[in-house]
Amino acid sequence: MITIKSEREIELLRKAGHIVYQTHQYLKPFIREGISTKELDRLGEAFIRKQGATPSFKGYQGFPNALCISVNDEVVHGIPSDYKLKNGDVVSIDIGACYQGYHGDSAWSYPVGSVNPQVEALLRDTEASLYEGLKAIREGAHIGDIGEAVETYAIAHHLGVVKELVGHGVGTTVHEDPDVPNFGKKGTGPRLRKGMVIAVEPMLTIGSPDIYEDMDNGWTILTDDGSTSAHFEHTVVVTEDGCEILTGE
Repeated sequence: MITIKSEREIELLRKAGHIVYQTHQYLKPFIREGISTKELDRLGEAFIRKQGATPSFKGYQGFPNALCISVNDEVVHGIPSDYKLKNGDVVSIDIGACYQGYHGDSAWSYPVGSVNPQVEALLRDTEASLYEGLKAIREGAHIGDIGEAVETYAIAHHLGVVKELVGHGVGTTVHEDPDVPNFGKKGTGPRLRKGMVIAVEPMLTIGSPDIYEDMDNGWTILTDDGSTSAHFEHTVVVTEDGCEILTGE
């Protein structure tokens, strides 16, 4: 069921989203060669808790950590480990924070040291595709408008669109209705209404968009061909003439 949030709920979602934003900013200086993804997870969880919130993902359907940290060909749901980041890696950090029962959710992909030009373009264009999707949001538009905008931009920049994974509604649970695909057709899907809160999250690849699940841990999704992927996500609230980003500054 798609819910419309009250002003009180939006304010709590705004606070949760700001904590997520702050956590990303806090972690940025630590994203460097030699740090383990487990250490980034530890730092992120401590920061979230210091803000009076709890990590949305820890324990969610059995997920063992506070943050999803995915490296290179890991698309999403990477489990923090002893792996130490290397120069040239891409690390995607997906952060969820719950504040007084309401969630914020945002993922961002970061280069580690110097990355090659193809990877630089992947990061730049995946981030840009997110904002293309957000431009399509306004009261009366459709979910399909968002997906078409993301997909059109991705294809124009020769990137693969992962279709099995989608954005979602956000509220008192971190994943609510509706699904928000990164592909689609304008004018299709549920109509957007003022007060809806959704997460838009393009997941794009340099190579094939085909994916598989790591059967050893039951969580991590990787590209079939081993190509690098990127993931950018904001939680937003629909307004009359656009949207407000809840996980931004």
